[in-house]
Amino acid sequence: MIQKTDETVLDKIIDEMIDVVENSKDEIFNISEEARKNYEELERELDETKEKVIEYINKGDQLEIKVKFSRQRLSAVSKDFDRYSEEEIRDVYENTHAMQTDLAMLRQEEKRLRERRDDLERRLISLDNTIERAEGLAGKISVILTYLNDDFKQVNEMLEEAREKQDFGLKIIEAQEEERRKLSREIHDGPAQMLANILLRSELVDRTFRQGSTEEALQEIKSVRKMIRSSLYEVRRIIYDLRPMALDDLGLIPTIKRYVDTIAEYNGIDISFAPLGKQERLSSRYEVPLFRLIQESIQNAIKHAEATFVKVKLEICNQYITVIVKDNGKGFDPDEKKEKSFGIIGMRERVEMLEGELSIDSTIGKGTSVIIKVPYTI
Repeated sequence: MIQKTDETVLDKIIDEMIDVVENSKDEIFNISEEARKNYEELERELDETKEKVIEYINKGDQLEIKVKFSRQRLSAVSKDFDRYSEEEIRDVYENTHAMQTDLAMLRQEEKRLRERRDDLERRLISLDNTIERAEGLAGKISVILTYLNDDFKQVNEMLEEAREKQDFGLKIIEAQEEERRKLSREIHDGPAQMLANILLRSELVDRTFRQGSTEEALQEIKSVRKMIRSSLYEVRRIIYDLRPMALDDLGLIPTIKRYVDTIAEYNGIDISFAPLGKQERLSSRYEVPLFRLIQESIQNAIKHAEATFVKVKLEICNQYITVIVKDNGKGFDPDEKKEKSFGIIGMRERVEMLEGELSIDSTIGKGTSVIIKVPYTI
């Protein structure tokens, strides 16, 4: 009994440590993103400041020439004081004084702009160092997380895996059957239903035309065309869900961008996609399962969580790939066991195939976060 209690306490401590490290990694990601935004803003301001410095230097040089000539004029007037009227002497003096004042103000503004330029350059260097340290720290934290999960939780994971493997084969079969039923329902409710309606409408067009109502027949034909377009869209969507051809042609990141744009427009919700790290193509061993994982996460957010905003992040680094999908949906209780949760089962299977980790953080009324971490080797 005491040993079991100690194991429970140890598990709790380890879980808390991992949660703290994972949250720290997310915070570092946010810090890195904010630093990048600030860097871009300061870079734009620096360019504008440099242009102004050049502008004020040119204006000052031109005015300095004028001041020089004016002072020479004032010196000449001073030597031949008796040859000029009081008004001429005053004008020369006032003009010289005014230009000297303007020149001093220009030089003062030029000095201020130079100081601002130097300050911006120092801040950019500091931000660049911050971004570099944040990226390096994120890599170190990933290593720490790997050690925590591999070393401290290895025994518990093996026991948990042994329990899950008892029903593993059955779950795979059930998940496959559910996918077949889902595809069957989509074809029945989508293209098949539309084709039946098109057939009925075509008969209505024929009957309307035979009755001599050409205008009504043309309207029905337009309606049939619209239904055909919708049916074609549904067929293409189903084919795309089965296997997007862009994945083979363009790679993972462009395919996700296209999928996000399409699904956002189709469902009328806001979905953002932020690729981080490397933008290179991956092998099909990674691209296909990662696309399916992101696809399933977005579909769950739309269909089950009823989310209006979904944020997708994909980071490709030298040693790992991280996927984060967050939504503002209604959430759920992760501790509540649900029968036939085939979507999550399938996701766990794909992550296990990649020897990665899947964590789902959800609270009722506060949305859901899906975090996937996969070891990556070129």
